[in-house]
Amino acid sequence: MRFDEKGVVVTGGASGIGEATVRRLVRDGAKVVIADIDDTKGRLLEQEIGKEFVRFCSTDVTDTGSVDELFNLTEQFCGVDGVFNNAGIGAVCSAIDYKDDDWQRVVDINLTGVFKIARAALARMKQQGSGSIVNCASILGHFGQSQTAAYSATKGAVLNLTRTLAIEHAGDGIRVNSVSPGYVRTPILEALDKETLDFLQTLHPIGRLGEPHEIANAATFLLSDEASFITGADLLADGGFTAGKS
Repeated sequence: MRFDEKGVVVTGGASGIGEATVRRLVRDGAKVVIADIDDTKGRLLEQEIGKEFVRFCSTDVTDTGSVDELFNLTEQFCGVDGVFNNAGIGAVCSAIDYKDDDWQRVVDINLTGVFKIARAALARMKQQGSGSIVNCASILGHFGQSQTAAYSATKGAVLNLTRTLAIEHAGDGIRVNSVSPGYVRTPILEALDKETLDFLQTLHPIGRLGEPHEIANAATFLLSDEASFITGADLLADGGFTAGKS
């Protein structure tokens, strides 16, 4: 099978794009550790899929001790062959109205958390001489959008962090890439009213929103050996959003 019982960590793995990626990885033969701060959803997903295939680890990506516990569990369960660095939060606020704590929370989760997960994974992958990391960026890392100062800033930083880590570890047998989704039909987006959802659809030349499994397909490709000559790259999975407007 594609992953042949390789071990993969998926952060933010209990719902949305993360959950879809967990399911795809298991179908492709991987053993997966679901890292998420939501204990209820994480344990339900672990129970549904089965502990022989997945393990849940309650994880705060902003806390170094919590990240270390995650990777200690992963080493015991399946090894660290791949990481989908997917945990993140959205935020809508004008720049001048941002409170310090709100800004810092987005930065801590979307950027510093991505770095802490990558740092812990890279240390283990370097020892074994192999590994693949995929960071979840966003179309909003490629251009600005009003009301998204913190989110856009962190996603732009994730893109350049990805490139830097790829260069640093290309000689260690480790690949580091990113995937940039467009607007995807996740539970958070489903909370929006129909008028807003219809408007978001029009922004994608393909004529619809993305589905979580479509981003999972992109992430698992980059994690797999099929992408063996790809590192430091970003894969846009955005329905043509960033290609331009007709």
